[in-house]
Amino acid sequence: MQRHALTDHEWARLEPPLARRASMGRPPKDHRTILNALLWLLVTGGPWRDLPDQYGPWRTVASRFYRWLHSGLWPRLLAELQREADAKGTLDWEVHTVDGTNV
Repeated sequence: MQRHALTDHEWARLEPPLARRASMGRPPKDHRTILNALLWLLVTGGPWRDLPDQYGPWRTVASRFYRWLHSGLWPRLLAELQREADAKGTLDWEVHTVDGTNV
């Protein structure tokens, strides 16, 4: 497994909200590959154009990211993960992080 890639457990939690696929046209690039590419970018701070070939064309990754951004996917994913953690009692609503600083 790659250092910055999603584990099978992490992917199992994120896959259901991403499962919808286009019904027409060319099949889209695998969502897990796109998320791993986004993690690589986030951790390394590299620009889109320096994305390693294993993730596919950088434009594909960028367009999927921005499509998900404009569709409101990121806040929905966060809310779902928070809901799961809250239901398990593992979310502490008294601790907040702002720009990496604990409050």
